[in-house]
Amino acid sequence: MRGETVPDLGRKLETMNALIGHRGPDDEGSWAHERGHVGLAHRRLSIIDPTPAGHQPMSDTAGRWITYNGEVYNYPELRTEIGGGPFRTNCDTEVVLRAHDRWGTDSLQRLRGMFAYAIWDEQAQELIVARDRFGIKPLYYAVVDDVFFFASEAKALMPVLPEIDTDPDGLKDYLAFQFCLAGKTLFKGVRELQPGHYLRIGRGAATPQRYWEVHYETDFEHSEGYFEQRIEELLEESVGFHLRSDVPVAAYLSGGTDSSTVASLAGRAQGGLAAFTGKFSEDSRYDESPWARLVAEQRGLDLHEVDIGVADFIEQIENVAYHMDYPAAGPGSFPQYMVSRAAAERVKVILGGQGGDEVFGGYTRYLIAYFEQCIRGAIDGTLHDGNFVVTYESIIPNLVSLRNYKPLMKDFWAEGLFEDLDARYFRLINRAHDVSEEVDTGALGDYSPFETFREIFNGDNVGHEAYFDKMTHFDFKTLLPALLQVEDRVSMAHGLESRVPLLDHRLIELAATIPADVKFKNGHMKHVFKRATREIIPHQVNERTDKMGFPVPLGEWLNGPAQAFVADVLSSQPARDRELFDNAKVLAGVTEEQTFGRKTWGLLSLELWQRAFHDRAAEFRKLLSTRTPRLREATDDGRLGGAASG
Repeated sequence: MRGETVPDLGRKLETMNALIGHRGPDDEGSWAHERGHVGLAHRRLSIIDPTPAGHQPMSDTAGRWITYNGEVYNYPELRTEIGGGPFRTNCDTEVVLRAHDRWGTDSLQRLRGMFAYAIWDEQAQELIVARDRFGIKPLYYAVVDDVFFFASEAKALMPVLPEIDTDPDGLKDYLAFQFCLAGKTLFKGVRELQPGHYLRIGRGAATPQRYWEVHYETDFEHSEGYFEQRIEELLEESVGFHLRSDVPVAAYLSGGTDSSTVASLAGRAQGGLAAFTGKFSEDSRYDESPWARLVAEQRGLDLHEVDIGVADFIEQIENVAYHMDYPAAGPGSFPQYMVSRAAAERVKVILGGQGGDEVFGGYTRYLIAYFEQCIRGAIDGTLHDGNFVVTYESIIPNLVSLRNYKPLMKDFWAEGLFEDLDARYFRLINRAHDVSEEVDTGALGDYSPFETFREIFNGDNVGHEAYFDKMTHFDFKTLLPALLQVEDRVSMAHGLESRVPLLDHRLIELAATIPADVKFKNGHMKHVFKRATREIIPHQVNERTDKMGFPVPLGEWLNGPAQAFVADVLSSQPARDRELFDNAKVLAGVTEEQTFGRKTWGLLSLELWQRAFHDRAAEFRKLLSTRTPRLREATDDGRLGGAASG
């Protein structure tokens, strides 16, 4: 940022690049300006034009350099539109660079895909870093001694930070939601470039600029049938784009609506498509593989089933914590890691179904929140007033789906009733009160996650009548990027590229125009999406009401070998010495209650995260002086080990 020579620039590039070597096992490269004030490094996973011609960092004839992570699926169309002479390669990287040459940052509006990139412009003497609309691909940054550092994973920034410490505001967010808001992270001094933003870094401060936003401008002119048809058309188009690859493509298949839709459409376009699912065969209550098998049999997919057990959890969970960079939003990261590892042995690219729940409304809590508002409307006599009405009468037949949520509803209504919409939804998702005994929240300062939550929930881009849109919008802007972090880390840990066809901006922009009482008709979760996909996936899957996500039998494992492992983690000397956490109480709660719920998972994840990073701060710093910098991922028994050099 200051335009001066960066001390040991080459060494820092080498070290940072080594820490994300798993993301790109096919090739690596770096470039440093002759003045030593700017440099780029890259690890390549070769998907489009896997020849050496796609080597990065890549330059053009005008002195621009790019390092780019992701895929822009409409690159053939953009090549034609750009024109201006022959291209040197067949890869999308050059297309992104040429598009920036022609349109500058306006080119971001034309890119259809997932990406995070940095472009150094020699003529303008500035660096542009940008991230895709939804945050599918990551980008973290830190400013240290007036030098701007960035990377695809936060671990690559650890060697250049003055210290590895916890950000108190980020921790408050995590305790409330199990993810951070508004670009904060759990590492002090590390920020995340938010989805749909870019940064322009020159000889002054770098201020994020938004280039894309979803606007909930309701379309009352078209019928429900129209929206169903357009969703189906855009789904098929998006999956077609996401199949563009010069290497084989596969799909995740959980047996739910979203992954089944993506896998079925991909299988229709590409015969013999391989699909991967995880199962816990030791406990049938957590085994959803029969649903995946049903889809595979009816849609002609080559299904590979990955059996996951408690031994895998004990052996791999610390590796998962390391690769995640941050505590995970849920225990599903572990089985996803295992399935991704198996898939990476056969393919380089895999399609997933992430995004459908946040866009089309697949979470039961939406029905709980609406139920309360319907009761309020019935009492106040306003039940049928206004637009977007989901009435009390219409949702009664669907309340049976709340049978297993009685404890959550009891807790939800224990404090407050009929408050403002933002306060009620915050109360429904806030988990901070659950950990008041285990975490010293009084030492974290005055920052209020609710204030940041409210700004997002009541954003100007969301209509103020539709409660459904407000809820799904908040989850789309916050929970979804957290889940995409999991999607990216567990796949790239094995050099596997995960693509998410449901997150195509044309489909998302259409969904934002659909009236809430069409998307959530009569309280049916994902109503319009399920109607649109009823001819794509087997009707047994489309009509399911018992989808569990990716459940993990942690509670059962706790009564077996996992209990000793968890006790060892939480009772170690570093765990007992944490300033903000009373892990003795965490351990007592585990052993006494014999439960392994969301609270226990969140606190265990925090401890595993601190073991992986805080306790190894000296090892990260030492990497800058190590001859061949490499932080060993695991020892022979699967536990995180020390730094190694070669």
